[in-house]
Amino acid sequence: MTAEHAPSAQPTAAPTQPVAQPTAAPTQPVAQPTAAPTQPSAQPTALRDRLGRTRGLFAPLRALGGRADRAAALAAAEDALLRADVGVDTTNALVAGLRQSQAGRDDADGVLGALGRQLVAILAENPDRSLRFDKEPGVVNVWLFVGVNGVGKTTTLGKLALAQRIGGHSVLLAAGDTFRAAAADQLALWAERAGTEIVRGAEGGDPSSVVFDAVQRARARGNDLVLADTAGRLHTKVNLVDELRKIRRVADREPGRVTEVLLVLDATTGQNALAQAREFTEAVGVTGVVLTKLDGTAKGGVVIAIERQLGLPVKLVGVGEGPEDMIAFDPESFVDALVGL
Repeated sequence: MTAEHAPSAQPTAAPTQPVAQPTAAPTQPVAQPTAAPTQPSAQPTALRDRLGRTRGLFAPLRALGGRADRAAALAAAEDALLRADVGVDTTNALVAGLRQSQAGRDDADGVLGALGRQLVAILAENPDRSLRFDKEPGVVNVWLFVGVNGVGKTTTLGKLALAQRIGGHSVLLAAGDTFRAAAADQLALWAERAGTEIVRGAEGGDPSSVVFDAVQRARARGNDLVLADTAGRLHTKVNLVDELRKIRRVADREPGRVTEVLLVLDATTGQNALAQAREFTEAVGVTGVVLTKLDGTAKGGVVIAIERQLGLPVKLVGVGEGPEDMIAFDPESFVDALVGL
């Protein structure tokens, strides 16, 4: 899911000027048309159908079946894991575990089954993959979306806005990426599609002010959930990471409560996604990962590396362009799609 470059959409209210402090007068929300929102498909997307390229990497191991000895099967498993971008460290740990395992058949089928069990065990260490929501009266839940440019943050936010509104939440969007005009315009189109409103500020303005204003507006309107976009911060730029920390502090001010910080990662970047996850987690306390473009890559194994090395739960995966293609991550379905348990 690449981020869209939507045609410019002008808000119905004049944008506010940049403000130095988040206590400035609230940004005016952009009223959206009242057309019925697009409904997502009722049919769940099957991971097995969308992970064909990654799954194909394990085909040589599956093809060996009961004909190959243990050494050949282990070599095939190691090759598949590395090519799937599980990473050297995690691959070494998995293969070492396979060598020590005495359970099951001592051939390729046995190795494949043992590998699947190991992968399920790693993913089982993060049992809670729900999106956190505080139901305390008066609290405005804030979900922050962070990640570098081009990973699909704005599109992910828009799809979740539609799903959460249909799920019964009263949603308000905050266009916190004030450094890229197209991002706010794109988010405005998603707000229209989801039947929500959007709060946006002046181009180049203070993004923490936009988020603060959105929380205050949500309290006045009775919205219980604010989804806040942020700029595509390069995780190596200290000043930009500091700005993300400021946005989080401001969003946590009463009545706001940050209940999710969702890091959006592009699966096609492989091990670079792992480096991004490490940096953003240290900076802003990431609570979960959304992995996009999982359908168009042979690098789905990065899920395993993220969970094993960082302990971060992958909560959602993007496996297509449609609103219904942002799906909850299910570990057993993922492992089945990967190795064919």
